[in-house]
Amino acid sequence: MAKTKKMEKVVDLKPKAEKITKDQLAKVQETINGINRGQLEIGSLEVKKHEMMHGISGLRDELTVMQAEFEKEYGTFDINIQDGTINYGDDVKADS
Repeated sequence: MAKTKKMEKVVDLKPKAEKITKDQLAKVQETINGINRGQLEIGSLEVKKHEMMHGISGLRDELTVMQAEFEKEYGTFDINIQDGTINYGDDVKADS
């Protein structure tokens, strides 16, 4: 028959620390605070991003309204935004 080996319980007589060192605690706190600051800054940037995207959406709506007004007044909204020239589309330049 096979012999079974009894497991011996090992007792650690070394006293266990109750707290980490002050330097370790300071380093952990500094690291956690850095993470929290980063997450807070990301949140702030996301709010700014949302506000900017909302602003762009409003500007696009304004442009659509202006295009409709130009279409009604000039028959087209194809306008050179550098100098205001209206491109009527039927102005075909002949090749020389």
